[in-house]
Amino acid sequence: MYKCKYILPVKILLVTIIFCFATPGFCLEPAEILVVANRKMEGSVDLAYYYMDQRSIPRSNFLELSLTLSETMTREEYDHTLKKDVLDIIDSLRPRNRIAAIVLIYGVPLKVAPPTPNGDDLERIRQLSINKGANKQEQAKEIDKLRHTNMRAAVDSELALILAGDYELEGWVKNPYFLGFQGESLSLKKDQVLLVGRLDGPDTATVYRIINDSLLVEKSGLQGKAYFDARWPMDKRTNLSGYKLYDQSIHKAAEAVRKRMQVIVDEQDGLFAEKSCPEAALYCGWYSLASYVDSFAWQKGAIGYHIASAECASLKDKKRPLWCLKMLEKGVAATVGPVYEPYIQGFPLPELFFSHLVEGYMSLGESYLVSLPFLSWQTVLIGDPLYQPFAPK
Repeated sequence: MYKCKYILPVKILLVTIIFCFATPGFCLEPAEILVVANRKMEGSVDLAYYYMDQRSIPRSNFLELSLTLSETMTREEYDHTLKKDVLDIIDSLRPRNRIAAIVLIYGVPLKVAPPTPNGDDLERIRQLSINKGANKQEQAKEIDKLRHTNMRAAVDSELALILAGDYELEGWVKNPYFLGFQGESLSLKKDQVLLVGRLDGPDTATVYRIINDSLLVEKSGLQGKAYFDARWPMDKRTNLSGYKLYDQSIHKAAEAVRKRMQVIVDEQDGLFAEKSCPEAALYCGWYSLASYVDSFAWQKGAIGYHIASAECASLKDKKRPLWCLKMLEKGVAATVGPVYEPYIQGFPLPELFFSHLVEGYMSLGESYLVSLPFLSWQTVLIGDPLYQPFAPK
């Protein structure tokens, strides 16, 4: 289960918004998207060109890099190659073309490793590893601190802050777009944040399918049923936190989605049984750690995510039954997941994500951005951020 170390006192604002902020200027347009591919990964550049052609993204908005083929890049490679070159091209496009979003293509690493410890820290780690003391838990915490474990993150979540200058790598940074933080004084402004998503998966065929399914479904709208897998009956109390808050939010998401399609809610401790969810178009549930349950017959264009730790730790290792990987293999067009432990409050809040998605005014990427509490953290959006599966009601 989660190590629920932090509590997020989210106050959900009753706000009616059109996602066309004055600063910066959303709604997101194709000309505002930068596409990044890894020339070392076979098929990455071709996928990038295909996506850009389908969405009419200017060829000038393309960055081709030589990056590691590992799903984890070092902090040094992130800082001196990916971050540097992305900043350079954004600067070169200004002021003629403002970049508001980045789409990472199959082959761009998922994770940024923490900074390498210095010599003294490495020696201290060695000593602690050899000389096991009585308080093993405290030793483990000290080793984690020396290894800068809390500075590792999703590549996508770090790139979202590429315009923010220097910021603290330890832990997370509050997202100024998150609706639960509106009215607070935050360290970041909205114009310092980019929307970042990725078109990725276990193979190139999956990514082409995601692109094509998203385009096709936009013509007629997403059809099917919505499945929400809570663990307890609806708790109507206010000021909930942690698990209780997110379980309540799953129930509220289900209420919002009923305006669009048939909704099935399971409020028992177990998960939906295998093969029990036909015509699945939307999904949110928890908790089956790194153990995908094949419950769903996914509709074309389906969107969903499972709230469990590190479910996006890999998108390439097909032997691992991770929820993000298996959902993509089985047919979803978009999902969300963390690359490491995010704690419960690191996930997009379900009621915000799904309510804005089904209202139809926001795209997939915009719905994700307003529902995500933290950046420089662990969460990744896989799917076309321009995907708009519902027409405005």
